Amino acid sequence: MTKKSAEQILLEKAIITKEQLNKALEESRKKGMPLGKVIVRSGMVAEEVYAQAISEALDIPYVNLASYIIDQEVIKLIPETMAQKYKAIPIFKIRNSLTVAMVNPKDIVAIDDLSRKAKCDIESMLSTESAILNAIEQYYGTSSSFDDVIKDIDKENRFQAEGTEFDSTKLTEIAEEAPVIKLVNMIIMQAVKDKASDIHIEPEETRLAVRFRIDGILHEMFSPPKHLEPALMSRIKVLSKMDIAEKRKPQDGRFNMKALDRDIDLRVSAFPTIYGENIVIRILDRGAILLGLDKVGFSREIQKEFKRLIKYPHGIILVTGPTGSGKTTTLYSALSTIDSEEQNVITIEDPVEYHIGRIRQSQINPKAGLTFAAGLRSILRQDPDIIMVGEIRDKETAEISVQAALTGHLVFSTLHTNDASGALSRLIDMGIEPFLISSSIIGILAQRLVRKICDKCKEEYTPTDDILKALGLSDKNGIFKGKGCDACKNTGYKGRIGIFELLIVNDQIKKLVVDKVSSDIIKKKTIEMGMKTMRDDGIDKVLKGITTPEEVIKATQEE
Repeated sequence: MTKKSAEQILLEKAIITKEQLNKALEESRKKGMPLGKVIVRSGMVAEEVYAQAISEALDIPYVNLASYIIDQEVIKLIPETMAQKYKAIPIFKIRNSLTVAMVNPKDIVAIDDLSRKAKCDIESMLSTESAILNAIEQYYGTSSSFDDVIKDIDKENRFQAEGTEFDSTKLTEIAEEAPVIKLVNMIIMQAVKDKASDIHIEPEETRLAVRFRIDGILHEMFSPPKHLEPALMSRIKVLSKMDIAEKRKPQDGRFNMKALDRDIDLRVSAFPTIYGENIVIRILDRGAILLGLDKVGFSREIQKEFKRLIKYPHGIILVTGPTGSGKTTTLYSALSTIDSEEQNVITIEDPVEYHIGRIRQSQINPKAGLTFAAGLRSILRQDPDIIMVGEIRDKETAEISVQAALTGHLVFSTLHTNDASGALSRLIDMGIEPFLISSSIIGILAQRLVRKICDKCKEEYTPTDDILKALGLSDKNGIFKGKGCDACKNTGYKGRIGIFELLIVNDQIKKLVVDKVSSDIIKKKTIEMGMKTMRDDGIDKVLKGITTPEEVIKATQEE
């Protein structure tokens, strides 16, 4: 019986057409490139799909590496250089048999070489090239390297003495040593790879902890020896242009670096604690791709209404929520949607987190007298059509924003309130006249971020009755969670998405504002008129299998 090729299998399953295959064959001949690479790179099929077709053709099992947690003792059986050479990574060992994932599991030369090095029989399995290279980077690149660099720093043994004090000159010298530089660079690089928003370096009585905030949750990554604290902190303070000798007062700094071919802006805060200086590094990836309004998590109805609002010629659009709720991402997404070739768009921010083409962006500098209010006044002399104010923090900024809206400008800004209706009460509390609020505010978007279920380990489950009751759900079926796998660091979640409520300030709401009714009454009225609350939006995302009930309850517990 003649074996089928991977391409024949793809044809039989109608994954590709005959025309597509002929086109790929022609390109393969012209470029001298393997047919499989042409098919994958052209986008005809995903790399995983093609690999599974090869698996069927060769009758060799396909392995999804993201679902494995590989023991470091197994990793040590194959050197990294050999793993890179053969695009192979060991997965597990049973007695004298080592199972290895390979791009080419029929490569006899590679299998023999791996067998001699590992002193084991080799059982080969198939995986994709990208999955294997990612696994090599993950298992060879991080854990062993941190240990190696720490050993390099410890070679001279000068940090070992408990309580050793160094003057500022010596600390500066230490901060410029190659192993110290490498350790800090590795921490930052790993944080960028893991898509962390913050790095926390936390001194405790007998240890240091390095934690990354990923998808809003802190995860401890590793724990350097306590005696390396002076070296680690000094390097970060030198980079941030902080006073290296000052350890008793809080300090702020910043620096830039390239990581993964992208420009990364790092904002650093040092804060004295009883066990040493606590350092938090905020990671702002200026090279990150901005989300469009269709990617932030809007429902179809909210996206349609929000797009309508941002086309208004004048008025104020507010985005509300606590720190870390994604307000800035939503505002940037809105600005990037606007055609700035025909309009003059200017921002005043704290800080400028992402650069947007054709938009004039500025950053507040209170020491130089450039506050939100002062900056906003100056912007109004720049003939703007659209203005973004990073945050309305005080009465003065609120008043200028209202006047800008009433004189023909579209203004975007943020407020720290729990829900959309609360923004109206907050402005009244600031001292803004209700009739001015009702005349200028056209819409308020409240939002939170919830973690998304990891696609790699997603499974259906039955929530407790208490959780179902909290969300007002009666059907226990069709609800999902993440089991936990290597791809999501065993959390069950990967990435975040917004949940929203959009309050449109119509004539009925304007009257309630002028009458100074409470935000609760305003909210009740908006719900009667059909507004979906953040919890409603969250429940929709639970029923669509995007997030879990627990995430929605946690994000909307004040409702």
